[in-house]
Amino acid sequence: MNDCKAHAEEIILANLFLARGIENAESGCTFSASLKKSDILTKHECNDKIQTDRLSVYREDKKMRVVKEANVRKNEILDVAERLFGTKGFDGTSTTDILNEIGIARGTLYYHFKSKEDILDAMIERMTGSLVVKASEIAEKKDMPVLQRLTLMMLALNVNNDLGHKIMEQVHKPQNALMHQKMQERLLAGVNPIITALIEEGITQGICQTNHPAEVAEMTMLYSSTVFDDLAGYSGEERQRKINAFIYNLERLLGMEQDSLREAILLIFR
Repeated sequence: MNDCKAHAEEIILANLFLARGIENAESGCTFSASLKKSDILTKHECNDKIQTDRLSVYREDKKMRVVKEANVRKNEILDVAERLFGTKGFDGTSTTDILNEIGIARGTLYYHFKSKEDILDAMIERMTGSLVVKASEIAEKKDMPVLQRLTLMMLALNVNNDLGHKIMEQVHKPQNALMHQKMQERLLAGVNPIITALIEEGITQGICQTNHPAEVAEMTMLYSSTVFDDLAGYSGEERQRKINAFIYNLERLLGMEQDSLREAILLIFR
């Protein structure tokens, strides 16, 4: 094994000498008889190999930089679109508005996105993706009780910045029905499996009981995203009645005792 390693090192050393224009005799080094002449590249071959390797490294580096720059530009477009959709609405924002805000050519925009709807899809994917990641991280904290994780996870799905609130205001407007529908679909697709896993964990622990955890998760999300989209539009009494009904029906779906979910659910609406 050591002989093979030594032989390989001799080949590397001999090639290094040739690459630098140093002949074997001039180097003062001698190589073992086991080193064949065919093992050693000619000086010309060695230089060609070095140039090829350098070109390969350059191309790979350039490719990485192009990908990075493309992602930076794409996110820049999404940042601007997100802000404009939040203030002017989807229908009220044109691609020209986005172009003027960023200061790029129309061709650059269409290189990344085929249409305004394509921008909307990517923006919603980014927003909902971020929320789902947060929810998933909370759900994975097994040291917390299931109900506490459920509460924290639902709280994590709420937007908590001015821009996010502006966008949600626009989402709830009738003229932005498409934007609302797409966001709801993406969020449901990402969150339902997480809620289902929590319900299954609760079943294992004897906290709740249902033969249809995935369907309960789906009905819960659909109901809450529809009824509680805009609680501010209800009076205090109406708001509380809807929350009470939601808690009562969810406990029935999960086969839990009355008011066993009340404390956890009420935290979400505060």
